[in-house]
Amino acid sequence: MALDIELERLAAIAADQPDPLVFATVSGAHLYGFPSEDSDVDLRGVHLLPAAELVGLREGEHTRARMWRADGVENDLVTHDLGKFVRLLLRRNGYVLEQLLSPLVVHTTAAHAELVTLAPGLVTRHHAHHYAGFARTQSRLFDRTGELKPLLYTFRVLLTGIHLMRTGQVVADLRKLADLCPDAAPAYLGDLVAAKREAEHGALDGLVAADAVRADIERLRAALDDAHEASALAERPEGYDALHDLLVRVRLAGL
Repeated sequence: MALDIELERLAAIAADQPDPLVFATVSGAHLYGFPSEDSDVDLRGVHLLPAAELVGLREGEHTRARMWRADGVENDLVTHDLGKFVRLLLRRNGYVLEQLLSPLVVHTTAAHAELVTLAPGLVTRHHAHHYAGFARTQSRLFDRTGELKPLLYTFRVLLTGIHLMRTGQVVADLRKLADLCPDAAPAYLGDLVAAKREAEHGALDGLVAADAVRADIERLRAALDDAHEASALAERPEGYDALHDLLVRVRLAGL
């Protein structure tokens, strides 16, 4: 998929939504650096419900999901109302931080830019628990299926968590993480990414010994624990008042 062309097409889809969008970005395998030719295109973002759907009897949708196929590729768009999204930002939720900070921007506004500037103050030491939990789920899926996709997800979230604890920076691209964390990233990650690009549901199939892979997963889990213990990140997010002010301002004035 030519991603620059896709972003132009997706921008038109993002504009054709029932409520104004604060932002829409690409997530999933394209953000993580290991899409295959038939990977789904995952759009994530934030919409703004009108005041009447918040204070009246007809309550609007705080989360919307839409799926469709185009040129043989499955696409999905999931958006949260701005109020729900900022509440998620105040929790240890790595998903929403990654969506907010994705460099693959389909639609943006001044409110999106303001959210991005607030993001560093929302990162805490406790985001490590999000990444550790996600890694457990994906590594179990790899154990059941032997597929490369959950294995790459496992390595991606562990390295994202390690780098976040060390630096406070959210990086979701596995290829960049391999360069940023050379002490932690297995040397064979590039080979796994190349194999996954060829087949969305390809298997490990002897590319690397399964025992070596599992040993590296355990090593990275320990490295994430160590990074969490040593992290200088805050215990609690610092952006509550600023997010409150932004939410009220945008609700009253619109985008």
